[in-house]
Amino acid sequence: MTLATKLVNDSSQPIVASIRGCTKRYPGVLALENADFEVAAGEVRALLGKNGAGKSTLIRMLTGAEMPDSGTVTIGGEALAQTGSSRAAEAFAKGVRVVYQELSLVPGMSLAENLFLGRWPRKGGVIQYEAMEAEAAEAMGRLGLDLPPDRLVVGLSPAERQLLEIARVLVGKPRLVILDEPTSSLAAAEAEKVMTAVTRIASEGIAVIYVSHRMNEIRRISHYATIMRDGRIIDTVDVKGADTREIVRLMLGSESEQVAPLQTAARTKTVLEVRELALAPKLASISFRLREGEVLGIAGLLGSGRTELLQSIMGVRAFDSGTISVDANPIGAPNYKQMVSRGFGYTPESRKEEGIVPLLGVDENTLLTDFSAVSSLGVLSKSRMSAATRRIVDRLHVKTAETDTPIGTLSGGNQQKVVIGRWVHADSRVLLLDEPTRGVDVEAKAQIYAIIRQLAAEGRSIIFVSSEIEELPLVCDRVVVLRDGRLQEEFTSPNIDQDAVMAACINDH
Repeated sequence: MTLATKLVNDSSQPIVASIRGCTKRYPGVLALENADFEVAAGEVRALLGKNGAGKSTLIRMLTGAEMPDSGTVTIGGEALAQTGSSRAAEAFAKGVRVVYQELSLVPGMSLAENLFLGRWPRKGGVIQYEAMEAEAAEAMGRLGLDLPPDRLVVGLSPAERQLLEIARVLVGKPRLVILDEPTSSLAAAEAEKVMTAVTRIASEGIAVIYVSHRMNEIRRISHYATIMRDGRIIDTVDVKGADTREIVRLMLGSESEQVAPLQTAARTKTVLEVRELALAPKLASISFRLREGEVLGIAGLLGSGRTELLQSIMGVRAFDSGTISVDANPIGAPNYKQMVSRGFGYTPESRKEEGIVPLLGVDENTLLTDFSAVSSLGVLSKSRMSAATRRIVDRLHVKTAETDTPIGTLSGGNQQKVVIGRWVHADSRVLLLDEPTRGVDVEAKAQIYAIIRQLAAEGRSIIFVSSEIEELPLVCDRVVVLRDGRLQEEFTSPNIDQDAVMAACINDH
């Protein structure tokens, strides 16, 4: 008998939602395999697993957004029977609610209007504002959110916005509330308000599924955690007594992938030094050095401040205090243009939204960091553009029919190679790479690793930010862990152990 079954049998509360024998396949991917899962009324169940473990697929099964290839999904004792878009409506009617990582509030509308977005109470075609605001105040009050219902969302703090998203799912009679990384973008004091709200929801008899990697939060508000890996439910453990390293082992697998240790040469020249950099609320005091020809990995949970750190160094975001020095020369307040001129390049986390211009060609996307090399008297040369792009395309193994093919038609991996390639074209010597392998296939990942190692061998210095802990030993000379606004631990090749890195990321001590 599994721990999950014992929990149900030992509980006096009814089962709110269950999944039995569910399997879901997508082209080339087994997203969920023969999964069994259940959660009881008033329970807060943590759901753990690295990226791609199957958490999102399981959630979509419960919300009716996906239909399993086999197996059943039951809400409130009744199996979901509808198909297509009707299935999600059926799950909603049975009381399933979800709050995703990306908030969906409309800043220019009032709190009450957002709570009832798309389903405003009407009478004779007229919105009943008084009734709507009264019910909105009641829903917010259940979470301790004492705000006027007619106030605009645009003036709310990040924590207040997150609580408003949660309050929205309390309108009506929810049975199951799913919270997907609800504190990932919040500082500790703000996260405390969300955890208090979760406890209140559970006290009303509502089942809660809480997706997070923050073990201090999980230990405080839940008793049990279901751990997923490679589309399968591996175990359900008592988080009060479970060791963090054991939870990491279940998430990553008992046998970590064996990789050849990187052969790293001794490096002494410092190209970048960051001292006591602070940016509230994410970064408290960050200090490190980046050496010439080094790949420095930065590990940390979603929302730990990794992106903010890279943006602060690149001059995209102004930091509160601290110093940045390039080649031992202090820079007071770096700006993007200045850092580019000093040989820095930055690839953003969101490739589609910030990294590429989809309708422009591979050539224009590659060369936009330096058009001067392919122009004469301010006029672009088509032949020079083609030749310069071809050099990058061949070097980075970008698969494209022509150099002027719209980049939006390329695969994610080839798009990412172009994003990196534009800084190779600009001859940048320090590259800040934010999640450079996100959303690309296994083959493209291996190629990107090889590209990064080759660039480092040529003397370029690289900061490599990744949520996928297992790839850090493959590409990094050193790895530092960003947690609670500071760099907490450091690992050096060939002793970069992915289990130890993950444990350092989620450490609750």
